[in-house]
Amino acid sequence: ITLAQIWAELLGVERVGRHDHFFALGGHSLLAVQLIERLRRRSLGVEVRTLFARPVLADQAASLGSHQEVAVPANRITEQSTAITPEMLPLIELAQGEIDRIIATVPGGVGNIQDIYGLSPLQDGILFHHLLATKGDPYLLVSQMAFADRGVLDRYLAAVQRVVDRHDILRTSFVWEGLSRPAQVVWRNALLEVSEVELNGSAGPGAAQLKDRFDPRQHRIDLGRAPLLRFVIAREPGSARWLLLELQHHLIGDHTTLEVMRAEVRAELEGRAHELSAPQPFRNLMAQARLGVDAKAHEAFFRGWLADIDAPSTPFGLREVRGDGSGVREAQRMLPQQLNARLRSQARRLGVSLASLCHLAWGQVVARSSGREQVVFGTVLFGRMHGGAGGDRT
Repeated sequence: ITLAQIWAELLGVERVGRHDHFFALGGHSLLAVQLIERLRRRSLGVEVRTLFARPVLADQAASLGSHQEVAVPANRITEQSTAITPEMLPLIELAQGEIDRIIATVPGGVGNIQDIYGLSPLQDGILFHHLLATKGDPYLLVSQMAFADRGVLDRYLAAVQRVVDRHDILRTSFVWEGLSRPAQVVWRNALLEVSEVELNGSAGPGAAQLKDRFDPRQHRIDLGRAPLLRFVIAREPGSARWLLLELQHHLIGDHTTLEVMRAEVRAELEGRAHELSAPQPFRNLMAQARLGVDAKAHEAFFRGWLADIDAPSTPFGLREVRGDGSGVREAQRMLPQQLNARLRSQARRLGVSLASLCHLAWGQVVARSSGREQVVFGTVLFGRMHGGAGGDRT
């Protein structure tokens, strides 16, 4: 009964039966994260794989309460710490010389370091692509906003700073040079970097000028300086309006992060900051990702699946086609409503998420265009489902 009530709330349906299927009713991975969190609050632990293996209500209910989460080791760095040693870092193995190298990268040294730990598997991959790119950065996310006047803009930036002060991941830098493995470092204090630029009144719309000037295909940010948020502001030519361009690195955020941030900024601006829930330590997610399954088990899994793959799945045999990125064009096309409805209906019929169906479709495209029967392509998964308590907002 408890599970049915949670399903009804999350899926927006009035009645849920014991034979109903979570994904057939419109469930998807992000709703699954929220489901896990709501069950956890009622002390009903469930393993993620169980959620997908047993999507029918009665089967899922029968498996509740059996999952034990990974115990997260305590952070041994305190505000009183005058030095950081290897035994104080349970979530990363580093020699003393490596730790000293990290400390040297943080303004304020030891006193400004809250925590040091390794990277999640997803972050490892993102950093790899950052280092692989010789120009620009494929994982720099860009968004823009406009403000009626400078006063409104300044209040907004002050609210963003207060949100950064709340969340560890927004005060995190990354260090890898001279280390045996990359590390992320949580700063106690990280001030937003805001740059003001002047726009040319005769060079077209201000928003387009900003977009061109800070195009991720040519522009990079320093990953060693927290927060990995950069703001560029400019007065719109011939107007009282101010434009803001936000650069956020995918190492510290994604679409869900932006939604949580914007909701918290709005709460700050409306004087509702006291209503916000306590921020969840990002280290909890790291512990679940790193301590839950041994790295050798991950390697064995992929070796098992990919052992007979001896060539990449390159469409039309082409590999390096991006060049400097300047010749790349994007096209967006809205699916007709009828096709959208048919896809969702098919996903429900098969008992899978629409995302899974789209992955299969993409696999077919890659197979046809590469002329290969077995194709390999990646998808980005963060591991929020394994994130422990508060994983939906970490």
